[in-house]
Amino acid sequence: SAARPSHQPSTSASARSDSRPTIVQLRINPIQSTNGAISLRRVGMLNALWNGLVVYYWNQFKDEYYSYQRENIQGLWIKIWALYFEGRLDEKPESKEWLMKEIKRKYFGSDWYEVYEFIEFILNHYEPPYGENDDVNSSFISYCNLVLERELSGYRILDQQFAPLTSEEELESVQNALKVTDTFAPVRQHLSRAVQHLSDKKAPDYRNSIKESISAVESLCSLITNEPKSTLGQALKKIEKEHELHPALKNAFSNLYGYTSDAKGIRHALLDVDQVKQEDAIYMLVSCSAFVNYLLKKSVSGADGGE
Repeated sequence: SAARPSHQPSTSASARSDSRPTIVQLRINPIQSTNGAISLRRVGMLNALWNGLVVYYWNQFKDEYYSYQRENIQGLWIKIWALYFEGRLDEKPESKEWLMKEIKRKYFGSDWYEVYEFIEFILNHYEPPYGENDDVNSSFISYCNLVLERELSGYRILDQQFAPLTSEEELESVQNALKVTDTFAPVRQHLSRAVQHLSDKKAPDYRNSIKESISAVESLCSLITNEPKSTLGQALKKIEKEHELHPALKNAFSNLYGYTSDAKGIRHALLDVDQVKQEDAIYMLVSCSAFVNYLLKKSVSGADGGE
């Protein structure tokens, strides 16, 4: 995704008189909404998401055996300081209380997309304690999605990113498709990139999101038929014959694929990127995920003799 803009630290009198180290090139803007106003609903959501960070991550600092058992959280703090805030390691405050205060101050001084990006950073950089396999991230994601639903947000967390999806059925379809086994790892990789392109808050790439969604189906069909060089149409014909794929479903997806591949389609270089909308990318992601789930069940059913 596009790099976040850098922001200079405060130069207020109180900040200048503080002898403690300051964060270099802070990545968080002063709080604002699209219309310049701060809504009570937005403040409530910010508070709720912060409370989730406190419960699932920050409170691990309170462990009396922190220096031994919670090195994973210490490592997370270092990543926040060095990678997210772009601060100098030799200037990182030794006091975790002061570092917490700084993070909190910057969090509540963020624009909405930066809050989401900060949480995405946590989800992608948190590591369980050595030798453990905790469910901190999954529990935090479930909590956040409940908050987002309650606050009527247009986003939910999907594949550790804030994606513009709100329907539970759509989310479930994509989530199930992302859970494919390592045998179908290329399918998961394409879908994950489709979500990533769709979820960029400042520069979403709907065209490439659609390309990755359709590539997930192409990849799956090649794996099921064991014919990596076949076209999608050829693979679907073979799947139709060997796995009892209904002709209407095959034709429907072939037509959808044709939409992306003809002279004015998504894959054609002449298409104006502005013509590709968010709703197009969401539709293709959900449709291709559903088709992936369907084909996987068909292939397993066929391999088991329909039992």
